[in-house]
Parts: sequence; structure tokens; C-alpha cells
Amino acid sequence: MTFVTKLRLQSGDRAVLDNEVEDIKSTAERKGAELRGPHSKTTQRMQVPLSKDTTGDGHLGSWDYTVYSREVEIVGHDELARRIAAREFPDPIHVEVEVEQITQVGSGA
Repeated sequence: MTFVTKLRLQSGDRAVLDNEVEDIKSTAERKGAELRGPHSKTTQRMQVPLSKDTTGDGHLGSWDYTVYSREVEIVGHDELARRIAAREFPDPIHVEVEVEQITQVGSGA
């Protein structure tokens, strides 16, 4: 049984995001882990309306910002994947982790 750990990282700060992804990539390379990616996902332009007060009366315009996304997959190397997923990421980064179990063909499982 092989596990694939998929990490989705998102941030409004592209430089911080790219630094973290590069660190994950270099860590995986040093440990000899198979790493797929990083894959850049479509950049999202977000817009949040701003109000003058908490009642929602009086519109001030909107706050526009960009969200950048990267995705990497670590194949096998469960302990390394667990350590990377559990580490403290910088505040501007949102991380989602998905673990998928892959059954080898002919393994009888």
C-alpha cells in the first residue's frame, strides 16, 4: 500500500508561498522522496465589499486581492509527508492536506 499526500497551499503573498513550496521541494529531494509538482493553480482575484460601519450602511468600495495556489504531492515517504504537513507554516499561508491510499495492481487488496 502506498500513500500519496497532497498539499494545497494558498496565499495572497506570492513570494512567501513560493519560498515555502521551494523548501518543501528541496526537503523532499534531500530525503529521496518522489514529489509531483509544484503545480500552479489558477490565480483567483477576490473582491470584498467594504462598509462604513458594522450595520452595512454606506458603501466604501471594495477590497481587491489575489490568491495564489500551489499543489504538491508526496508519494510514499509517509513520515516525511507527515512532518511536512504538520509543520508550522507562515501566517499568510493556508494549507489543506489530503491523503490518498493507492493500491498496487495485482496486490490482491
